[in-house]
Amino acid sequence: MFYRDVMKRSLDLLIASIGFLVILPVLAVIALIIKIESPGKILFRQKRVGIHKKTFVIYKFRTMRTDTPQDMPTHLLQKPEQYITQIGKFLRKSSLDELPQIFNIIKGEMSMIGPRPALWNQDDLIAERDKYGANDVRPGLTGWAQINGRDELPITVKAMLDGEYCRKIGPIMDFRCFLGTIRSALKSEGVVEGGTGMIDVPAESPTPANGDTSSR
Repeated sequence: MFYRDVMKRSLDLLIASIGFLVILPVLAVIALIIKIESPGKILFRQKRVGIHKKTFVIYKFRTMRTDTPQDMPTHLLQKPEQYITQIGKFLRKSSLDELPQIFNIIKGEMSMIGPRPALWNQDDLIAERDKYGANDVRPGLTGWAQINGRDELPITVKAMLDGEYCRKIGPIMDFRCFLGTIRSALKSEGVVEGGTGMIDVPAESPTPANGDTSSR
């Protein structure tokens, strides 16, 4: 498909490059606040699953303390709110913590629109997406599942929506996702820091992290 294989990547690169210049002041302000409020790195890095299930390192603003258990989705933590910083609460609700992923888009590891990249150990989500071919498209900054429930969705439904996006991928579908993302971000829809959206997610033994375990 010409749009998916050629045009989409060109648009991603163009939009991400222009977007970086536009939001650079915002990135700088957020980075400064994170550094002032909580010791540790400004950016959080985590291994995620990309196109064709190849792993890559995703970038996010750190929203949690550095003693948070590593590689465990937030909804599996006991009392996850105790780990989230004050600025982190705002960043997560507004989705501004995702802004550094603009670098992943420029590098070609992600797209503006697509299924959200799974954690490397979310075997259940990866397996469900296999059923719909959703692991064979470049993951996105936002996507169809994100504007239709986000953290509130069980994994089976999330994978099904990702599959629907893959079947209908095109400029119209991407534009609908873009508009829906703006609406959801303004309303802070679907952001849940408790036990939702799981089917027996495999939990690795927690180890000290560098400050964020979100699977969003």
